[in-house]
Amino acid sequence: MTDLGRSRPVLILGTGQVGSELAAAKWPSGLVPVVRDRKRIDLSNQGSVSAGVADQPWAFVINAAAYTAVDKAETDPEAAFAVNRDGPRWLAEACARAHIPLLHLSTDYVFDGQKQEPYRETDPVAPLGVYGASKEAGEAALRAVWERHIILRTAWVFSAHGHNFVKTMLRLGRERDELRVVADQYGCPTAASDIATSIIDIVRQLTDDKPRGGGQREGWGTYHFVGAGPTTWYGLADAVMAGLAKQEGRRPVVLPITTAQYPTPARRPVNSVLDCTQIEAVFGIRPRSWREGLDEVLQTLGTSGKRESR
Repeated sequence: MTDLGRSRPVLILGTGQVGSELAAAKWPSGLVPVVRDRKRIDLSNQGSVSAGVADQPWAFVINAAAYTAVDKAETDPEAAFAVNRDGPRWLAEACARAHIPLLHLSTDYVFDGQKQEPYRETDPVAPLGVYGASKEAGEAALRAVWERHIILRTAWVFSAHGHNFVKTMLRLGRERDELRVVADQYGCPTAASDIATSIIDIVRQLTDDKPRGGGQREGWGTYHFVGAGPTTWYGLADAVMAGLAKQEGRRPVVLPITTAQYPTPARRPVNSVLDCTQIEAVFGIRPRSWREGLDEVLQTLGTSGKRESR
């Protein structure tokens, strides 16, 4: 067992986009992030999950790990449900035994995308594919086990780390003169760094000995957090190309296409826009424009690319 003195360790599962940002972020005094990858804590293994949670007197557990291969999940449902449903249930059981609060990341894919307005936390779930179904099952399993939880749904995540749409578009924009991108699916791009900042703020408020207004801090439940302002994949790709033009003087043409023109094994929600009024009302967290986060990521990727080319 690691000796962290008087500090309050926060267990972070996952080293993907959000996990990387949580590890690199500045945390409030006294809260120390401790990141565990799949080799240390395997969400598909109950014994590994139980041992990982029992390893420290954690102040909070954050689950930023998941099976995220949306299309592959259609032919690999057992693996998707093992990580996305069973893992959160085992985490919740372990946290309940130790009375540790749990924050779990979820997704817009729990909805079918047929609603015309932004989705609220109370809207009925109706996932279209295996990935969404596995994530929804994880939410339900967690809720049934442990009441001191936060489920944070987000969407269209991008960062300078790992695999994501922005990095793919940037690479293709440097290789091609023309790109064809789906323009009839709507959502809110979300910088992983903004998700991390919001998670840290929630953890800070829920572990604060003196919550605002006094008394016991309330706020457990499900929340939405995405970048402000809806767009399409086409709109996001065009914004990436604008950034590429600004940095490198190169701007490929982006052509809009329909979902039918770009078939995938898993169906995508047509509308993935999430309403974030609840997280602002309870925690005072207001998402910034996704364009601000995109500018920061493109600057980081542009700078790193220049360093690599030297």
